[in-house]
Amino acid sequence: MSSADEDRHGIRPLMSGALAFTAIVVVSVNLRPGATSVGPALEEIRHGLGMSSGVAGVMTAIPGLCFGAIGAVAVRLARRLGLTGGIALGLVAVVVGLALRSVIDSVWIFLVLSVVALGGMAVGNVLVPAWIKQHATDGGERLMTIYSMGLTLGGAVGSLFAAPLIDHAPGGWRTALGVWALTAVVAVVPWAVISGRERRDPADHRMPQVAHVGRLTSSRTAMAMCVYFGVQAMNAYVQFGWLPQIYRDAGLSAVQAGALLAMLTGLGIVGGLVMPTLISRSADVSWVVVLLGLLLVVGYVGLWLAPATLPWLWSLLLGVSGWTFPGAIFMITARTRDPRITGQVSGFVQPAGYLLAAVGPLVVGLIHQATGGWAVVLWLLALSGVVMTAAGLMVARRTYVDDELHTASAGG
Repeated sequence: MSSADEDRHGIRPLMSGALAFTAIVVVSVNLRPGATSVGPALEEIRHGLGMSSGVAGVMTAIPGLCFGAIGAVAVRLARRLGLTGGIALGLVAVVVGLALRSVIDSVWIFLVLSVVALGGMAVGNVLVPAWIKQHATDGGERLMTIYSMGLTLGGAVGSLFAAPLIDHAPGGWRTALGVWALTAVVAVVPWAVISGRERRDPADHRMPQVAHVGRLTSSRTAMAMCVYFGVQAMNAYVQFGWLPQIYRDAGLSAVQAGALLAMLTGLGIVGGLVMPTLISRSADVSWVVVLLGLLLVVGYVGLWLAPATLPWLWSLLLGVSGWTFPGAIFMITARTRDPRITGQVSGFVQPAGYLLAAVGPLVVGLIHQATGGWAVVLWLLALSGVVMTAAGLMVARRTYVDDELHTASAGG
């Protein structure tokens, strides 16, 4: 590969920049549709499988649970298979889980296959940032921008096409969920190619062992990142799972509700483009953290006051507040120096954050079932914006987990 190609794409010489770019695009757009396509189809899935509202609440919590519990073992998997091999295996699990769950009739098998698919996505969530940090020559800014934009685009497309596929495609909701297995098959190809090249390369591309320079819990930045990432993820998955139902209960159609969720998630594409550059080039992004937290609070209050009067405005505010997600993802690489520390932090922050996030959709379902409305839910979600902002301010200034770990190790 020429030096010009390496400079343009910021990729180390093992592969072409075009191959790395393609691999990041296809993996990123396939790590969300399996989750976001469920919300707009929730009512049809419940009726089609005979699912109770309580089980539906469990189903909306599964993404966070899988991203937390299964993501926690992703770093160990990478040490055995390599970063690329782990990501490729995760994509295979996505294909199998999404394809099979769209054709079965058992509620519990549906849930198990959802765990398989979402577990594969969880592996990608943790390993892709570490892969980028290991292979990029520019600190990962360009590839992380592509990655965060792809995650958002995939989430938006999943929710946008769910309702139209339910209404017009043969198979209804089953097609709306199963079609994403086909796109995941495409994603497996470049990762299999890169994995094959790594096996032929004499260098060891497994996740390297890291000397314990300090427990991650001793890092103020890592702990704040957990809370910041976790609260934003909780809000995201509550929105993926329940926002369409909130709009439908307010009198909007399934197509309108799905389009509003798609608009909300689609706005994150702009955030994916803006946030990595903003964070990497700013010494302090406190004002951004405060602004995004305020938009989250106002969006939920608006949903409580007038959900059907200005539905586009509330989705707009919540969508822009969702720029917290690409910001929090990029913090994993921006607040670390060593790729090995990046892998550890990714394997710590994302699983812990997603386990926190998993509580949200489940609690929302229980509170809604108990109260018969959305007022209590929306006020609690608005308060979560305050917690998110407080945690975000602790990572807004340019600090490094590596330095805090070394300091803790030296002091211990």
